[in-house]
Amino acid sequence: MRCIRNTLDKTLNLDQLRSFGLVIETGSFSAAADRLGLSQPAVSLQVRQLERRLAVRLIERVGKRARATPAGMELLRHVPHIDSAVENAIDALADHASGVTGRVRLGTGATACLHFLPAVLRTLREQFPGLGVVVSTGNTEDQARKVEENSLDLALVTLPAAGRSLAAMPVLDDEFVAISPVERAPLKARVAPGDLAGLPLVLFEPAANTRKLVDRWFAAEGLQPQPVMELGSVEAMKEMVAAGLGCAIVPGMSMTGRGAHPGLKASRLNPRMHRTLAVVMRRDKPVNKALRVVLDAILAAGKPGRR
Repeated sequence: MRCIRNTLDKTLNLDQLRSFGLVIETGSFSAAADRLGLSQPAVSLQVRQLERRLAVRLIERVGKRARATPAGMELLRHVPHIDSAVENAIDALADHASGVTGRVRLGTGATACLHFLPAVLRTLREQFPGLGVVVSTGNTEDQARKVEENSLDLALVTLPAAGRSLAAMPVLDDEFVAISPVERAPLKARVAPGDLAGLPLVLFEPAANTRKLVDRWFAAEGLQPQPVMELGSVEAMKEMVAAGLGCAIVPGMSMTGRGAHPGLKASRLNPRMHRTLAVVMRRDKPVNKALRVVLDAILAAGKPGRR
């Protein structure tokens, strides 16, 4: 009986730990309640119950912000290890459960949707027929906001992706290339900003992270591009260039595999320019089995030698 009692004395409520951690992270009981989808009194009760369970005060108010006491700081050091142990235990049992089912909401950019995701989604459909992946496209800023709002489960976007509550997992580096029409004065094999600045340019729309990278590439040489067109679709950009309406700078993935275009020549940039595609998720997002297999499939597809 004594051993059983000692074991019970060492149990902790995971919901109470999560509420405590979010109060410290946000600095507010009400903000933590919003993140958890609970009322403020419910979160306050969970923290009080945890403090009674541990017989120490965990949170104190400094001005208008809730902060951890020294005991609370000590507990915070252990919370990630507790979360990791629970996640590992659940993952270890995954193979013993029934097949993967459910729906995952995935946001991404148009280029990755066309030239990276199709093979990933095909493999997922073959392996997990009960899994549904709903894909929507948009720019990085919009997709990151939707992940923060929890209207998307995860997003594959071009870094940087702003959001204090977001965690980013790099997937792959995608090198940019300049494209020109094969039949009308194609560019040389390597081109610098000065080679392109005086030419008619078809560029991404200003809100896109990819456009910001292009603008910085020119600005590093003291140049500012003057595009004749600004488009939101890399495939539309390619067709405009193939029609002889200018040159463009596009992600390299859009010119490989099925994206290769017989009417276009791709030239490398000097200096090199690339973007990092990453998966972003809320740090507090519960990762169920369906979400885990989608996340793992995207990360695996981005490894060198898998593309």
